[in-house]
Amino acid sequence: MLGKRPRKMFAKDDPKVAVLESKLDIYEELSREMLSKLESAVEKISEGNTRIAQILAKHDERIEQSMKSDELIIKMIDEMKEASEKNNQIIHGRIDRIQEDLKIFSKFRWQVGGVLIVTALLIGAGSRIAPIIWSEPTQVIQKSG
Repeated sequence: MLGKRPRKMFAKDDPKVAVLESKLDIYEELSREMLSKLESAVEKISEGNTRIAQILAKHDERIEQSMKSDELIIKMIDEMKEASEKNNQIIHGRIDRIQEDLKIFSKFRWQVGGVLIVTALLIGAGSRIAPIIWSEPTQVIQKSG
């Protein structure tokens, strides 16, 4: 801060000196007011910077939490994808085994059908041949003559 200067250097009678001293006092008062206002402005700017720093810190913390949440969600999605792929492989394996069983059953069905048809044909043929085989031979009468 500016201090008061000694005033006894010049003669007090001189009107020019008195005017200059008066103007100098006015400038000193204005300088003190301006300095006070500057100090107040610097203090307000400093408070504003402190508030902005707090807001930025909270914002950074929220961004960091959001990134952690995103990473966790991505990890969970990857785990679910892996589990889903494993389940799909298991289901496909079961479907393949069922298809193989159905092929075997189909082959068996056709084989049984073939055996039944052959059996039916043999029974049919046997029913025609059996009376001939089991009947007593008829004697052929020869005509003499």
